[in-house]
Amino acid sequence: MTLGDRLDRLVNIDIGGRGIEHLYEAARARIGTSLTMAAAAKLAAVPEGAVVLATTGSVSRAWISAEIGENDGPAGLAAICRALSLARRAIPVVVAEEALLPGIGAILRAAGLAIVTLEEARRTAMPGGRLAVAVLHPYPLEDAAAQAAAGPLLDQLAPALAFSTERVGRNARGIYHNMRGVDFGMGRARIDHLFDLALARGIPSVAVGDGGNEIGMGLVAEAVTAHVPFGKQCACGCGGGLGAITGTDVLVTAAVSNWGCTAIAAAFAALERNPALLHTPELEERLLLRGTEIGLINSVHGIIDPNVDGIPLATHQAMVELCRGLVLAELAR
Repeated sequence: MTLGDRLDRLVNIDIGGRGIEHLYEAARARIGTSLTMAAAAKLAAVPEGAVVLATTGSVSRAWISAEIGENDGPAGLAAICRALSLARRAIPVVVAEEALLPGIGAILRAAGLAIVTLEEARRTAMPGGRLAVAVLHPYPLEDAAAQAAAGPLLDQLAPALAFSTERVGRNARGIYHNMRGVDFGMGRARIDHLFDLALARGIPSVAVGDGGNEIGMGLVAEAVTAHVPFGKQCACGCGGGLGAITGTDVLVTAAVSNWGCTAIAAAFAALERNPALLHTPELEERLLLRGTEIGLINSVHGIIDPNVDGIPLATHQAMVELCRGLVLAELAR
């Protein structure tokens, strides 16, 4: 078994009982190789100083407040942005709802990235200007505005890669569902339209998901329908399931989306033979505790704590250490 297959299987242990192992098998059959290694290869292909279009963030309780976000997603994206910055001096441009951007920015800062404008970020490519940075960009909440904004934004950024993690996409009826099959499109930026156009333009893409309702899951739509609760019939009355229709070049499934990002960073570190790119348990703790400080919620229990998807913090740290340990052992051989 290859390192990539070990990482894949590790992060797809179905601790939440969502049917993720079925989605992994379907994605593995579609991609034809290790999901995490295929994703890492996309990261490795990013040119020095290039823009990476990235997204995460879930408006978890918009009917209460549009500023209430989930703690799965931002920490994983921070690990990816950190690795891309260290390896390629890449410029992650993170698109999300305006209400969630301050929180996402705080998590990125906790990972060591400065939040700057795009113009400032491009100056870091100058001699002596090395700095780990990220750019935050709000995206529209309405379908028509989101579709209209997609082309100009891609023209402006000319991204070398589009990366999404734990970002909900619409189903075939245009509805955004949570894992209980309920419509929770309220207050949600329609970023899947941006990724649809990126895919149509041939921009390389990687998506990470853990439930079937995220951007990228269109790649395994039949498996979502067959194996995920509410995958065939939702609870909102729209007549469709919760499965997102937006696809991707490489889909990385994981029991927790943050774990998928951890495994991608680990595979990237192995490809680059650079342990500095690895996520660490200490950084994982810092990111998740920072999430509690800014009010990100554990969406399963509906409480502000560092336990992502109802799974204790210590388990998340252990998963990071296992991924790290697999790579360090591989590099030592």
